[in-house]
Amino acid sequence: MHEFQPIPYRDKSLFYHELRGELSGLYEKYWLTNLSNAAAALNSHLPNINWVGFYLWQDSELRLGPFQGRPACLRIPLGRGVCGTAAEKRQTLMVADVNQFPGHIACDSRSKSEIVIPMVFENRLLGVLDVDSPELNRFDATDTLGLENLVAELLQLTTWPASF
Repeated sequence: MHEFQPIPYRDKSLFYHELRGELSGLYEKYWLTNLSNAAAALNSHLPNINWVGFYLWQDSELRLGPFQGRPACLRIPLGRGVCGTAAEKRQTLMVADVNQFPGHIACDSRSKSEIVIPMVFENRLLGVLDVDSPELNRFDATDTLGLENLVAELLQLTTWPASF
């Protein structure tokens, strides 16, 4: 069992550097293990979040994968909500106020802001990392870069199935 030690969040760049080191020590090749441990570690270390997890691209839609938080939406169509839009555009979306996002899908009414990072490996959409917060304007450019780097390393260190 892995014992999580708190990582100070005062210096976000250092925080993401240390979190990346911790996560790389938890990874193996199996995709499900890596996604599960990543969700658990992010939930343990990221302050002021209420949901973190992965939606995986399967049968032309995003389907709920490993996560931490309250039960969530099971399926998200491409182009719908923050997750579906980030997947469709294959670009990170940081939303300061989800209630202002056209077509927002409210899986948890406590969520006020959200960041979604697409997982694209060898030009193939695998899914998205989704992080929600009960605070408005929770995420910034440092969170974006830090989470994008964590996803990039996860993609490289994992053996992905031909399809989910």
